[in-house]
Amino acid sequence: MKQISVSGAKRADLGKKATKAARREGLVPCNLYGQQKDANGNAVAIAFTISEKEANKLIFTPHIYLIDIKIDGEDHKAILREAQFHPVKDNILHLDFLEVHEERPIVIGVPIQTKGLAEGVRAGGRLTTLIRKINVKALYQDIPEKLVIDVTNLQLGKSIKVGELSFDKLELVTPKDVNVVSVKMTRAAMSSATAAAAEAAE
Repeated sequence: MKQISVSGAKRADLGKKATKAARREGLVPCNLYGQQKDANGNAVAIAFTISEKEANKLIFTPHIYLIDIKIDGEDHKAILREAQFHPVKDNILHLDFLEVHEERPIVIGVPIQTKGLAEGVRAGGRLTTLIRKINVKALYQDIPEKLVIDVTNLQLGKSIKVGELSFDKLELVTPKDVNVVSVKMTRAAMSSATAAAAEAAE
């Protein structure tokens, strides 16, 4: 994964009034969840803020990041777990982060990238990517920036499912029957197939 660094400050007041005031100052309220739990078994979070500019760098990007978060001088390694947006303005309202450790596997969605020219595309079909990310479980240091899928042998009308894929040191968590990419029949391909069938009949 790519790495990025952000700086934050702990929040002392967690009330709605203080939260709104922070947003007016261009800050985004955040929570960092780690392994610590309270007496009821609920995860204990560190409440902090980062600048809206830094939050945008994490959200509006095709990349996934291992995030080095410095909160009041304390260093934490984390991944982004969830983002909340304003329903109308679409600006970021809140971010949740999950602290990671070298010896504990995490689950994260990794973007896919296709490689090669599919046989079905050569035959006039259109390659369609059906999902943008595949969820994987692994140690964070083993997670790549992208999952590269070779589509060279993909025929017209066929698809590649998650269960047909494998990547070193990664456990694929997305259900095996989910289609990842397919080559769909286009009108041009249908016309070509019809013409070929007519010629064969003759």
